[in-house]
Amino acid sequence: MSCLWDEVMALLPPSLENLSLRFNRTVDKSLIFLLRQTVELLYEGQDVAKCLQLSQTIVDFSWEKLNIGTWKEVDKEWRRVYSHGCLFKAVCLCKDETAVREAIKTCDMGLLMGATILDNILIRLVKVLQSHNTTGKRPLEDATSDQESSKKKLNIAPLMQEFKTGTGTAVPRVRCPSLEHFRTQFLIPQKPVILEGIVDHWPAVRDCKWSMDYIRDIAGCRTVPVELGSRYTDEQWSQTLMTVGEFIEKYILDQVQEDPIGYLAQHQLFEQIPELRQDIDIPDYCCLGDGDEDEITINAWFGPMGTISPLHQDPQHNFLTQVVGRKYIRLYSPAQTAKLHPHPTQLLHNTSQVDVENPDLINFPEFGLADFQECTLRPGEVLFIPVKYWHYVRSLDISFSVSFWWS
Repeated sequence: MSCLWDEVMALLPPSLENLSLRFNRTVDKSLIFLLRQTVELLYEGQDVAKCLQLSQTIVDFSWEKLNIGTWKEVDKEWRRVYSHGCLFKAVCLCKDETAVREAIKTCDMGLLMGATILDNILIRLVKVLQSHNTTGKRPLEDATSDQESSKKKLNIAPLMQEFKTGTGTAVPRVRCPSLEHFRTQFLIPQKPVILEGIVDHWPAVRDCKWSMDYIRDIAGCRTVPVELGSRYTDEQWSQTLMTVGEFIEKYILDQVQEDPIGYLAQHQLFEQIPELRQDIDIPDYCCLGDGDEDEITINAWFGPMGTISPLHQDPQHNFLTQVVGRKYIRLYSPAQTAKLHPHPTQLLHNTSQVDVENPDLINFPEFGLADFQECTLRPGEVLFIPVKYWHYVRSLDISFSVSFWWS
């Protein structure tokens, strides 16, 4: 493992003096002293056990700071401290050939909960660690055989579940419209439309690249947040952390009716796993927005058949792009809001109280009078959902979607 240690240390600044540990007054001086002590031990490379212990102390202390109050109230300096602690801990773990998986998980926690440090060093560190992951690309001992796994491709959809669509108007479709045509006919008048052909060049679409094997090979050992429950309005809904490999095995390949439905919904996934980001591009039509490209939020939605996004609205335009599987989508214009009965609470004010598939027309009689559009979105198709447009989504197959939120 000396080779790994050398590769990892080469990612750090060349000397102790080059590694800046400057934080604002929010961070206690005693903790800054602890950080410096840890770095000194790290560069000496002698007492790695002591360095690991100090790193864990930094991680634990800053973790407490991250979990006091709401996320918006957390000072970014504490996120930076947490990332430094995760970095030092992960590097120390590289001295033990059995701890590479734990080192990768530590980096992922820094990427998920921390802030970018040292020119995205945690991303670069994970890349090195994955090349030395001696446990193999398949994360679970009970992973299916190559023969069975090859049949379980994401791009080979299971039978479409029984689902009756409504009686709404079909969402119009247009193939590769010009920017001006899209702007005048759909963006300005705020009208939904399915755009065909605009992502055919994506490797994820063109090459049907996002198979189960591919995702497991490049991301199987990566720790990500997973939502448990068929929809976020359910009382049983919760979030947990697990590896992508564990998620695939439990909630995609081996899902049983008694299990809660798991859904990987994350806006950081493409930053955390650059290999997936290389397989997609931001649609050209986003250039019609007011913001810069770095202001566009890219979200990943990966889950089994049957997952649901309750009827809700978002504060930005959305290009919902279907890469794998199919989704049924129902859309209501903002003019129909009163008939959709949004939750009265501030937390869920953008979500309807009505169950679209089983509406309670006694308590919500006006819902049955609301006009809507509907569609089934298939691989390679992009649905433009204008800002504040209400939309309900159900996965009809194992599904992987990418959405682009822009203003």
